[in-house]
Amino acid sequence: MPRVSTNVARLKRKNQILAQAKGYFGRRKNLYKTAKEAVERAHKYAYRDRKNRKREFRRLWIIRINAAARMNGLSYSRLMDGLRKGGIEIDRKVLADIAVRDPNAFGEIASVAKTSLAA
Repeated sequence: MPRVSTNVARLKRKNQILAQAKGYFGRRKNLYKTAKEAVERAHKYAYRDRKNRKREFRRLWIIRINAAARMNGLSYSRLMDGLRKGGIEIDRKVLADIAVRDPNAFGEIASVAKTSLAA
């Protein structure tokens, strides 16, 4: 069986890892083993935090909508129930943006929710 040299492939793998570790502090950017551990950990955190970012933004939107709803005499859950019953399909991201940027428009949306709750 012929002897196989993995030199080129191994160097390519090493250089990819070291390139990904560029900008890390201390030996984490120079030594292959430490750089590999740091890069693997960074990938793990990046994967986890892509999920967490969605969670965090949803929480922020709900907080903003709740604050604006309470200024209009509703709780968050009553507002969302009223919107659902009123047939208004606005997602939380847009609703939170309206609450922050245009309180008058949010007030109109809240009044529609109130009337659909009363009916």
